[in-house]
Amino acid sequence: MAEPRRRLRLGTMLVLALFVTIGIRLVFLQAVDSPAYAGAGVSSRLTRVDLPAPRGAILDQKGAPLARSVEARYVYADPEQVKDRAATARLLSPLLGVPVSELADKMTRRKLPGGGWSQFQYLARGVDIVKAKQIEALDLRGIGVHRDERREVPGGDLAANLVGFVSQDMNGLEGLEARYDKLLQGQDGKRVYEAGQGDLDAPIPGGYSQTTPAKPGSSLVLTIDRDLQYQVQQVLGRHMAQTRGSVGAAVVLDVATGEVLAQASHPTYNAANPGPSRPTDREDAATSFVVEPGSVHKAITFGAALQEGVITPDTTLPIPNAITRGDTPFSDTHPANGRRMSLPGMMAFSSNVGTIQIADELGPDRLIDYQKRFGLGQATGEGMPGEATGRLLPADEWSLSSYGSVPIGHSVDATPLQMAAAYATIANNGTYVQPHLIREIIGADGKRTPAEPPVTRPVLSPQHAAALRTILEAVTTVEGATGVAAAVPGYRVAGKTGTGWRLVNGEKQPGEVGSFIGMAPAEKPRYVVAVFVWSPGGEGGSVAAPAFREMMGFTLRHYRVPPSGGKAPKFEVFPR
Repeated sequence: MAEPRRRLRLGTMLVLALFVTIGIRLVFLQAVDSPAYAGAGVSSRLTRVDLPAPRGAILDQKGAPLARSVEARYVYADPEQVKDRAATARLLSPLLGVPVSELADKMTRRKLPGGGWSQFQYLARGVDIVKAKQIEALDLRGIGVHRDERREVPGGDLAANLVGFVSQDMNGLEGLEARYDKLLQGQDGKRVYEAGQGDLDAPIPGGYSQTTPAKPGSSLVLTIDRDLQYQVQQVLGRHMAQTRGSVGAAVVLDVATGEVLAQASHPTYNAANPGPSRPTDREDAATSFVVEPGSVHKAITFGAALQEGVITPDTTLPIPNAITRGDTPFSDTHPANGRRMSLPGMMAFSSNVGTIQIADELGPDRLIDYQKRFGLGQATGEGMPGEATGRLLPADEWSLSSYGSVPIGHSVDATPLQMAAAYATIANNGTYVQPHLIREIIGADGKRTPAEPPVTRPVLSPQHAAALRTILEAVTTVEGATGVAAAVPGYRVAGKTGTGWRLVNGEKQPGEVGSFIGMAPAEKPRYVVAVFVWSPGGEGGSVAAPAFREMMGFTLRHYRVPPSGGKAPKFEVFPR
């Protein structure tokens, strides 16, 4: 080793061995371990930004928006970048309207289930663009703003009990917004990109970047006519102001198609700002308001008896002032004193005794069968969530008094919509057409898909339906009859008044439900309007018929239906 040449050769060999080792390691790093190291490096620099899917609109039958999404912004935090949570929260709170403590909590670092730390947290959705720009101007570390949307309800309370509303995160909470949430909301996208750290927190040019576009939601086209809906709500609200603590429902149906042209509830609320409202303000009364319909049910009893041949249009019966079934007496408010009454006379003066006598000949099994055919006892499937089914009393549960109560619309549970559909069956020459709210669906690509066709079924023959319509005309034309306040000048109207009870969880509530359901023009009906009003003080009966007159009158003028060419028949109440 003392020899210089040997030392030089040995040193050279050691240096060469070192370089070979380093070279081999570099090869492994570049060729074998490179993806793992690169992936680890990139993953630590990846930032994810959600791309919310535009929510579909809810439109009326002519395309006018009842609820739609408009451009807004969302504000988010990257908890890894926020240095002073408390100070940042104090600056954002007045702009976002969110408490400081809630914002600070959202900016807390959170570990992800798969490892790593969350770099994205919503602070607020649907932020006004002007406020979003103010937030951007603050230039807060770890706080970002991105394109979003918020729900706009142009009409406020217009069809609010049908349309419903969404959460801040654009999830449907009530009404059609909830029922069709999955169809309306679409599918969110995302953008994942490589960004620098610290003060260099910005996309790296040429770095990793991948965008999954959002898939917009579909839009619903309803059968509702916005102009008619507005008018029906106005009329209902004005008449309901005459009562206290009341609940009201009004429905307008197209007889031939089953389309629901208007469906109003009282009370109502502002769907653009649902926060101050009570849950009861937001209920759709037409599908959730369960009643014992009372005398409007008599049309079903008469229709079944006509169809089964128990009576004919010319039938007359001696009508005592009262009749007893079981231990319950049933009387008439307009005593006949034993005289013979015609069917139009019985309907005009709402004879309980005459209706019960007819039902005795029909029998419970046949009456229940026609109740079902007319659509009672099951939800209509109109499209509203939480629709009540009502209830029919099975024949084996009838007591002796049921033979008196059921034919006149008691011991029967139904909704205003179910009863409106039953009368539309009479108007439509005896054919039931399922009432429905959805006309078509417009996909994100603009493709229009018609809704499923409504269920239809024959209930009465055309001639028996026509005979029943004529009988019902007596209600609005005979002097002193129960429904003269529902007559529409220039048009023949067939319909029926009713007095019943409101049911909540099967229990009768104080007060009464007054109703009127009618069709016009009676000679060839185009529309059915049903009005139901519950009031603890029992004022509903004085409200329903006048409200019907205004609603039906506007409907006929709105759709330019010509006045009736002839007059209603002259009816004999007590034939000689």
